[in-house]
Amino acid sequence: MRLLIVTSQFPIAGEPNRGRPIYQTVRELSRLAQVRVLSPVATYPRWAQPRSYLYRASDEHHSVPGCDVEYVRYPALPAVSRPFNGRLCARAIAAPLRAFAPDLVLSYWLYPDAYGAMLAARQAEVPLVVGARGSDLRVRDAISRRLTRPVLHAARRLLVVSEDLGRVAERDYGAHPDRIRAIPNGCDASIFHPADRAEARRALDLPADAEVVTYVGRLVPEKGLRELLAAAGALRASRPRLQLVLVGEGPMHGELAALAAAGELPVRFAGTRPPAEVARWMCASDLVTLPSYSEGHPNVLVEALACGRPVVATPVGGIPEVVDAASGVLVPARDPAALAEGLREALERDWDEAALARRFSRDWRQVAQDTLLACEEVLAEARGERALYAAGST
Repeated sequence: MRLLIVTSQFPIAGEPNRGRPIYQTVRELSRLAQVRVLSPVATYPRWAQPRSYLYRASDEHHSVPGCDVEYVRYPALPAVSRPFNGRLCARAIAAPLRAFAPDLVLSYWLYPDAYGAMLAARQAEVPLVVGARGSDLRVRDAISRRLTRPVLHAARRLLVVSEDLGRVAERDYGAHPDRIRAIPNGCDASIFHPADRAEARRALDLPADAEVVTYVGRLVPEKGLRELLAAAGALRASRPRLQLVLVGEGPMHGELAALAAAGELPVRFAGTRPPAEVARWMCASDLVTLPSYSEGHPNVLVEALACGRPVVATPVGGIPEVVDAASGVLVPARDPAALAEGLREALERDWDEAALARRFSRDWRQVAQDTLLACEEVLAEARGERALYAAGST
């Protein structure tokens, strides 16, 4: 099978961890089929940089291990060009799509990426499969919501990372349930596995007796980071050894640093780290937290459990499909007091590291196999439709 992947959620020179779950899937898919990645990246003028995330321009010559990838660019302006970004994306990928001549197009990130893929695939008469990660289905702006709907109706399959996202697609966009396939993320057990906590702390210069609470992800408001710092502040008097670690980058860095300084909170900003270092931070921790407002199937929680660390999170999106009472504590979103109580409960409880690590044995090859199966279903349907059409024409 010649499979073309279209997604902007893929590693770029300035963001090597960008779209890591998609990259892991695509790398394994490349062992099973002939795969090429087209990564359309919006480019912005210097005087109009996005404020909602840390924008980094792509390097069209950037290479990604184990993947055949081509980066293409299209011009954009924050908010202003949003209604047109799908068509601009389609224009950017049309020629490379025709040159590769795929049997099928698989696009991750519904708007603008999959919208552009829909237009280009339709023009090339190639079937389309799309994948949703979470926030591309739970979009907040009306323009993206409206332009996501035709993508879900045109796609022959919709791949989601949780059963919850499948329900969202049906309820909010009218997606046909027979076309939805839930394919949860995998985990690289060669990287994320239990390790000695004391040794990890020595390597990271963390106090041996600290109560380390670690967050891994983008530093953005919807991850509940204001609530996390408020919860840390509420616990400070009763838990003087508490140490909060934030692994990641984002537009909230300055605000969070100011909040930590004003409240004299023990917060360490570790920045964006490669997967092996993320695993070391997890293993150095007493627990990993993700107090998000919205999620798909957060891989950070799967990886934390694979490292034998309990989690404190919110029961949003696909999180309850990952976390239960045996692996962590779930608390209401946007509630600093409840989060503080959840952190206290998790820190005081004895956890079975080995039992936590055994919860997830699904690897990325299994994810790739499930993904390829969905694509093969579509190709089989398309062949059947062509045969019926040919029979009816004679």
